[in-house]
Amino acid sequence: MRRVKLSFAGLEIEFRDRDRALKQVEELAERGTYPVYVVYGPEGCGKTALLRQAKDMLENEFGYHVVYVNPIAEKIDEILQFTPSVKDIAKEVLSLFPSPYSMIVDVAITIASRVMKRFSRPRVAVLMDDIFQAVGVDKAEIYVKTLLNLIEYPPASYEKIVVLVTSSEGITRERIGRHRWATFRILWNMPKKGFEELYNAIPVEKPSFEDVWRWTGGNPSMLAKLIEANWGRNLLLEEMVKIRRLDVLVKNLSDEELALLKQVVEDPDALFERLREEASQNLLNKLIELNMVIEIWDRDPYFWIDEPPPEKDLELGIGRYVAWQTPMHREAVKRALEQVA
Repeated sequence: MRRVKLSFAGLEIEFRDRDRALKQVEELAERGTYPVYVVYGPEGCGKTALLRQAKDMLENEFGYHVVYVNPIAEKIDEILQFTPSVKDIAKEVLSLFPSPYSMIVDVAITIASRVMKRFSRPRVAVLMDDIFQAVGVDKAEIYVKTLLNLIEYPPASYEKIVVLVTSSEGITRERIGRHRWATFRILWNMPKKGFEELYNAIPVEKPSFEDVWRWTGGNPSMLAKLIEANWGRNLLLEEMVKIRRLDVLVKNLSDEELALLKQVVEDPDALFERLREEASQNLLNKLIELNMVIEIWDRDPYFWIDEPPPEKDLELGIGRYVAWQTPMHREAVKRALEQVA
């Protein structure tokens, strides 16, 4: 299998590890998806990299016409990508929208619909990366239902269709999960062995692997941020506190919520154990909305893309039922608690 090359911290790095995830993509390619598959996981855990690798696989190994969208990509040529087979269709559709990149999700769905009409029983793949940030959480349900309609009520017949949507927005899982429109799967940070491969592939001077592992918990994006900050971990923590307004969060907590948060930085399962209490539920919702923690409902591999995290690892901030997205997220909250105390 060809591994795509990806931009990483100013370097070009080959897609690493994720062998089980790639096998799962192969299985989806062979049978198609029903309903929409929503891959949910921590910010920066590698969802974009996996979709880029999946695009290459579906196109070159399984003969799919692929439409890939990443509305929050930094480069305009990475916002919308597609296989050469749909170039003319994409050009036609883009011309129909007065401001296509502000409505890129609609553009992609329209392209996929026209592919079905233009080709005889095609294989179609629609890959959408973190679109809920672009369309807004309030519209997440609408777009998932629209994608499901593409599967259930296509404008023309197709052989197979694969629809994958990624999200790091925890609150969308609750909104979408109350319907039958999507199947949720979780992608966690990279397992230790695969993360070490990525660490070794980076040709820069760096701290010991064990230190980097304890800081990042295997999150590739956090590794890239550390490299770009010349390993200025303290600076990154301060940035997280300010950008996410964690100091404001702490100041506005009730006394009960504040006491609970101090427990949660030591063991995130403290949230789950007291979930019937209003303070615990409120705090959990706030931390999820800020993309600080993730609920983990099962370790059965069936519910996961690639490998699930360990049952519990408090050094990395992973509980059995709730986990900090990375150890740095937990440390940023600790810092906010110290600053406000």
